[in-house]
Parts: sequence; structure tokens; C-alpha cells
Amino acid sequence: MLDYIIVGSGLAGIAFAETLLENNKSFMVFENQSQKSTRIAGGLYNPVILKRFSEVWNAKEQLVLAFDFYAKIETKLNVKVDFRTPIYRKFFSVEEQNNWFIAADKPNLSPFLSTEIIKNNYSGIESPFGYGEVLQTGYVDTALLLDVYHKYLEQINSLRKETFNYKTIEFFEDYIQYDNLKAKKIVFAEGFGMHSNPFFNYLPLDGTKGELFIIKAPDLKIDVIINTSVFILPLGNDFFKVGATYNWKDKTDLPTVEGKQELVERIKEIINCEFEIIEHFAGVRPTVNDRRPLLGMHPKLKNFYILNGLGTRGVMLAPAMAKDLFDYIESNKPLDKTIDIKRYPIS
Repeated sequence: MLDYIIVGSGLAGIAFAETLLENNKSFMVFENQSQKSTRIAGGLYNPVILKRFSEVWNAKEQLVLAFDFYAKIETKLNVKVDFRTPIYRKFFSVEEQNNWFIAADKPNLSPFLSTEIIKNNYSGIESPFGYGEVLQTGYVDTALLLDVYHKYLEQINSLRKETFNYKTIEFFEDYIQYDNLKAKKIVFAEGFGMHSNPFFNYLPLDGTKGELFIIKAPDLKIDVIINTSVFILPLGNDFFKVGATYNWKDKTDLPTVEGKQELVERIKEIINCEFEIIEHFAGVRPTVNDRRPLLGMHPKLKNFYILNGLGTRGVMLAPAMAKDLFDYIESNKPLDKTIDIKRYPIS
């Protein structure tokens, strides 16, 4: 008998699988690749919400766990997925500079905001007011992470590439049965795919569509991530990832004319050189209106758990949330009330 079945293997599912492995638990992962948000994500980790100059919820704790998590995966799988890269916020006025310094004086933000104005003259960008540097930042190559981790799961016979059929579950007192598998517990980490889940689709997972580009800009010479209304992330060989839009109405993962128009306008606000759109893609982030993840046990099914709602910050959140859910299940450690699904009673 398995200890766990995990349904979904984006960032949330991978983080939980890795936590199980560290604790010598057996499991099987089901993945049908229907959800694209992890694969196409910008993958940035940034402890500051630059629009509001506020700290990301529990940023310090999350970063410690995230750095450790990705370092262990890199060592284990002999692959580089975590790229520590400065994020520069381009200033458009003296007032923006002043707001930066005010924010940098706040105790919770001072570890993350440099008080030095960067005056670098990058080819392809005019920035007479300079840049502010966010510290402890970078990005994870999420597509590469998925590919190598899925291969690893296949090697250890812990991955089934198929759509999970909820109707096939058989319920017993201390375990569930699915096809030929028996498992003590099941964790659903399906991202926006949760809406097809008859056990947890009562939860208010909203979903926010994001669109991104890969562009080619030979005259743009940057070795940092530029972040204003969108981010521009250098990939090498004159290629850059750019994103992302936020659309709360459209729940499809198809690129749109409106998204393309918005990204082009945003890029032109930041750079003053020519660029070519090489790829345009989209995905739906699993967001929740209160901006907190969805973790916990089903109110009526004791072996059923959820790990979802990581929103736009899955790279930072996934390792910490996987640990919280594991400690809750295995050690009875209470979940933070702000992430526990008990805050949304079932009707």
C-alpha cells in the first residue's frame, strides 16, 4: 500500500513529492499536462510587491525554504534550475525614487531593497532616473524543472501520465483504492484544474490568466531582470522572456490579441530598441481572492487533502506550503488559519 497519491505535478505537486521522498514516504503521481501555468511561468522570485512597495507574505521564511529546496534538486538531478539574478526597478521620476527610499526604511523591507540608486547605462534602455535594486531575487527555469523532475519520477516508477478519473476512487475506512493502487491518503495539487475536481470544486479558486512573450532584441544589452509594469528577463543570445498580463475574466490558456497589444505597449515603455516577438503563450494561474493558498483536509473525507492556490508566486510558495501540509498531515501541526480551507466552509 502506498502512503500517498498525488494528483498534479506542477510546482505544488513536485514540492510535495520531494517532501515525501525526504521523509521516506511512498507515492504515485498522476499528471495529464492539462495545466500550463507552471511550464510557461516567468518563474521569478521576488520578496517585494513593487506596485505597492510591500513585503510578500512570509517572504523571509519562504525564501530560506525555497533556496534550500532548489539547491537540493539541482544536486540530486545534476541540473541548474535556480538562477540568482538581480531585479532592477526602473524609475520614471524623482518621486518614484523618493517612494523607494521611504519603502527601504521600513524594517520588513530593508533586507530586500538596496538604498543605492543604480545608474547603469544599458544599451536599449533610457533610464535618466536610474534603477532600484531588489535583493535576494532571481528566477527558476520552471519548464526545465518540470521536464527533469518528471523524468526522475518515471525512473523511480512514481509517475503515471494519465488523466485522473475521480469516479474510479473506492472509499475504505483507512485507505482509498484507485485502479490497482491502494493509498492511505490522496493530495490534489491540480492548479486551475481543481474546477473539474468534484471533491474540492466548492472552493473559490478564481484563476488569473497571464500572457507572456519570448522576444528577440539584439540591441538590448542587460544582465539583470528589469521589472516595472512587466518584467524583461534575459535568456541569452539576444532572447528575453517578457510578462505578464493579468486577466481575471478569460479562463482559457490561448494567447489573445488584447494580451499581445498590452505586452507590446508595456515593452515600449521600458526599452527603446527594436524587438521581434518569437513566441506568445498563455496560462491560467491558480489564484484566490484573499491572495492566500488553499491547504487542508476535506471537511467530510478524512484522507483527502488539497495543495493549491499558489497564484503568481508558486516558485517561492511551493516548498513552504508543501512542508506545511506535510507537517499538518503527519504531525498534526495546525495550519495557519489564513491558508487553511476551513476558512471556506462547504455548503
